[in-house]
Amino acid sequence: MVSVRHRTTSIRGLDVFWREAGSADAPVFLLLHGYPASSHMFRHLIPALAEQYRVIAPDHIGFGRSSAPDIGEFDYTFDELAAVTREFIQSIGVQRYTIYVQDYGAPIGWRLALADPTAAEGVISQNGNAYEEGFVPEFWDGIWADASERSVETREALRPALGREAVEWQYTHGVPDPTTVDPDAWEHDLALLGRPGVDRAQLALFRDYASNRDLYPALQEWIRASGVPVLAIWGRNDEIFAAAGAEAFRRDAPDARIQLLDGGHFLLESNLDDVAAAILDWRETF
Repeated sequence: MVSVRHRTTSIRGLDVFWREAGSADAPVFLLLHGYPASSHMFRHLIPALAEQYRVIAPDHIGFGRSSAPDIGEFDYTFDELAAVTREFIQSIGVQRYTIYVQDYGAPIGWRLALADPTAAEGVISQNGNAYEEGFVPEFWDGIWADASERSVETREALRPALGREAVEWQYTHGVPDPTTVDPDAWEHDLALLGRPGVDRAQLALFRDYASNRDLYPALQEWIRASGVPVLAIWGRNDEIFAAAGAEAFRRDAPDARIQLLDGGHFLLESNLDDVAAAILDWRETF
């Protein structure tokens, strides 16, 4: 049985928690989680990949078991989350990796790719946008409004997204049989979202999300120019990032493998075996 190690290191005086498994000299998978999750979302995928690969999954600042400083002590932007992540992977000596991104992990991963265009050997996007296609308006309209208006009213209108009903919905919507989703997943997230000040940090990130769209042209050029292998594996019933976001990768990566599975936003909770098999099969091609 694969042993998963649970570690913490200091970056800029902040604790960065990560999960790791596999041989130290094996090719690396870097797993970057989304909102409102943490590396906990990869708890079952890590051992499934670690027989052949070294797997590393950090918690972003403000998430999981990593530090969650007050907004007066840390600039909660995607630029800063990516900068800490880059310093983290440098600190543990990782130079090349296949990157798995989901939700917030995508804009963090895209910044890593643009900062070091030769580091990523492959890209797996699981319900993580890199194109304008795929944003479901009913979910995103409030976030775009807050980014544009930047008022107390538009910010507070997003606060329900931090609550129990919204977090549970992210896990269960679009899943044919919601009983396959472990309730501990959202209970874990809710407990950590409840830390003092985390609500303000998350609202700041909601407001900053629109900045990610400005990266798309440069990212798409990198995908075209690098020829990086791409696997877009998507819960096709996701009501946050629709399947059009997966299909769009073919525009810049004609050989991208696109797989749409009968699931929702947190595909690993309901379709773990399918996702793991697809990753291992795809990764063997390069």
